[in-house]
Amino acid sequence: MIDKKLLLFVAALGLAGAGVVAQRILFPAESSASAQVEPRSAQFWNASLPDLAGRQQPLTQWLGKVVVVNFWAPWCPPCRKEIPGFIALQEQFGQQGLQFVGVALDEHDKVAAYAEGEGMNYPILLGGSEAVQLGQIAGNRLGGLPYTVVFDRKGNAIAGLSGEVSRERMEALVKPLL
Repeated sequence: MIDKKLLLFVAALGLAGAGVVAQRILFPAESSASAQVEPRSAQFWNASLPDLAGRQQPLTQWLGKVVVVNFWAPWCPPCRKEIPGFIALQEQFGQQGLQFVGVALDEHDKVAAYAEGEGMNYPILLGGSEAVQLGQIAGNRLGGLPYTVVFDRKGNAIAGLSGEVSRERMEALVKPLL
């Protein structure tokens, strides 16, 4: 079970951070040379989190694909708004090597109910403080939600986005990488 104080802290950061840095690109695609995986990224790719069935899922299993890791929670309005676009993009480009991975910061039952209700067609991993730390390793300095990182097929971070990401913006980021 997720620590309630941690959940409140993340919620407060998410509400504050989302408004302040919505759509801010932390690693612009135009300067992808500066977005090469830092030494700390090994920590990111070596991480493992449980899925909704309780099985540990190593992130390394998705190396070789264009990976979009989205840190989210069912209680987060901008998260809920962007998820349908992610579902559509996974459906559209999954066969070409695109893999969305959701890292949810909430209780299992709430995440599972939301994911099922929305028809989320990509892996959902659960995390508490370890997921918050993973987000920080991936560049989420403010700790807000949603936070999304786009990786190329070699595992290099191409873009880190705080706040809601539109389907169109995400498609523009991932399509050249496929």
